[in-house]
Order: sequence, then structure tokens, then C-alpha cells
Amino acid sequence: MLTKEIASTIVKETSLRLDRNINIMDEHGIIIASRNSSRIGDIHEGALAVLKTGKTVTISEEQAKELKGSQPGINLPIVFKDIIVGVIGITGNPIETQDFGGLVKMTTELMIMQNYISTQLEWQQRTKDMILEELLKSVPSITNIERGLSLLEKRLHPPFISCVIQMNERSISNNTLIKQLELTISGQNAIIGFININRIFIAFSECTLTETSKVFDRIAHELRRLKVSHRLSFSTPFSDIKNFQESYLDCDLALDITDKTLEIVPFSKVESKALIYKIKWEDAEKFSKRIMNSTLKSYLETLEAFFDHNLNIQNTADALFIHRNTLIYRLNKIKEETGYDPKDFRDALTLQLAIWATNKIELG
Repeated sequence: MLTKEIASTIVKETSLRLDRNINIMDEHGIIIASRNSSRIGDIHEGALAVLKTGKTVTISEEQAKELKGSQPGINLPIVFKDIIVGVIGITGNPIETQDFGGLVKMTTELMIMQNYISTQLEWQQRTKDMILEELLKSVPSITNIERGLSLLEKRLHPPFISCVIQMNERSISNNTLIKQLELTISGQNAIIGFININRIFIAFSECTLTETSKVFDRIAHELRRLKVSHRLSFSTPFSDIKNFQESYLDCDLALDITDKTLEIVPFSKVESKALIYKIKWEDAEKFSKRIMNSTLKSYLETLEAFFDHNLNIQNTADALFIHRNTLIYRLNKIKEETGYDPKDFRDALTLQLAIWATNKIELG
């Protein structure tokens, strides 16, 4: 709690401002920081008196002659969580030093509290990172997960949802970013952490897709506010805690196979396309070669625009800046050359799958 680093910082800064010698002793009365470095390691009799009585002790010049390792001044207890963890000794006239002794004591105690809070946050985040690492294993250890959750006084109950945030550019630190995102998702039972330098993973628990979808909008808004370039994907709900790795891979795939300008990518919106990317490469190649002839390839842009606009002829023509009759001609040409009518739902589905299979093959 009272570390040598904190003690040295207090001594250095306070001595410069007050132009007085400051000694800080540990809970055994041993000097651990002093303006006079030769005194470090010595026993301070005044500090021992403070530790024994729990009260501030002033030492006059006469008393200093009788107390080993002490000089005239004031000695104040350093208290943390109602426990004396050390003593501050300020050399000088006891009456004069008493005026600012309380301020030095308060500053020291605040620094100890800040260090404690920082340490607590660090171990809590390390525990969260350990839990996420375990969740994302192909065979997670439920025992290790439950042990970590117990330390954090948290629980993970279904339904679960995974969220992956991929970042490209940012100037904000990891700790600050995690803190801001935790504030953004406050109220949700979730664990958040970095899984690599530019990727954050969030494991949501006891949530519904409807309520969590709103949370993803808030996350995206906060990342924009923080000027963090990002893309975000989230899984469909699942009930088995052992399926976090699969849901993570789904999110990763969703980010990989969609337009890079899309900020939020729900896996449910690309699940059918993802199925093609999950089948064997040989099967995808076989299917692609059977459907994708030269005519289809030449009208690929037209066909993709037609599918993107939900088979709406007028909207597609407007998007391509062509006359609707030109579009109809192209669609009929595709039907004649391939045997599949893009205006028919079942045929359109086959053509769409063929396009996705081709994309998979091109990606390798």
C-alpha cells in the first residue's frame, strides 16, 4: 500500500515546495524515503511512538536529543482503510510544521488510495482478460472461468451474445478506451477486454438481441466520439457457454466478407452468405464453375446491384444510371444464357450463392 515509489515521490515534491526535510517511515518505523538519503533504512523513534499510540507526535529540540534517529518536528500517522500503514515526519519547529503537516498527510493518503484503486483495476482487467481468453478456446475450462468470475463477483448466464470491435486508427490508450466502453454498456452483464492490439471482444450475458442491438448503436456512437476508426460485428444469441469461440469466428467472418464501409455488421444479416464461406473450398469451386459462365460474369455488376436492391427493377436501374428497359434486357440475357431467371426468387438465390462461392474462391 505505502510503497517506496509513493514515499519517494512525496518526499521529492514536498521537500522542494516546503524547503524542509521530509521523512516517510513504513509500518515498522523504518525510514523508506528521505531528503537525506543517508537516513534511509534507519529506525525512527518518533515514528515508533506514532505507531504505538496511533496519534500525531511532536518532537521538541530537547526530546530529539533523547529519541534515536529523530529530529525536531512533527510526525503524523498515514492511515489507509482505518489502518496505520506508515508515518510522515517533517523536520522543523513543531508549531510551524503543524500548519502544513495535515496537508502533506492528506496528499500522501490520497496517493495511496489512487495507487490502490489503480492496482485493483489492473488485476480486475487481467482477470477479465483471462476469462475471455478461456472462453475463446476450442475447449474452455469451465473451472477456470468460474474461478475468475468468482474473483470479480460476476456471473455468466445464457443467453449469450459475442461482439467483436475491430479498430484501425486510434490515439486513446487501452485503459481509457476500456473504461469508456464499460461506461457505455453499463447496466449490461458483460465482460470486455482486448484480445489483440486492435481488437476488442465483449461477452454479453443474460441479454436479448433486441435490447443489445441498442447497446451496439451506443458503442459505435461512443467510438465515433472518441475518434476511433472501427467496425463492429455481433453474433446471434446462444445458450452454451462453450460456443463463444464459434460465435467469435462468426463475427470475424462477418467483418471479413462484408463491405468495409459498413460500421455495424450483425451476423444474422450475413448468415446465409457465411454458410458459403464455411463449406469446403472444393465444393464452392465446383458450384461456382457450374453456374458462373462468361455471360454471368460480364453482367456481374448488374446482378449484384439487382440483389442489393431486393430485386426491384426501377431502384436498380436508378442505381446503375441506366434505363429500366436496358436492365430488363440484361436480366433476360442472363436467363437465356444460364437458365436461371434473376427475377424468380429461387433462381435468384442460386445465382446469389454462386456469386458468394466465386468470391470465396477468389479470396482463397
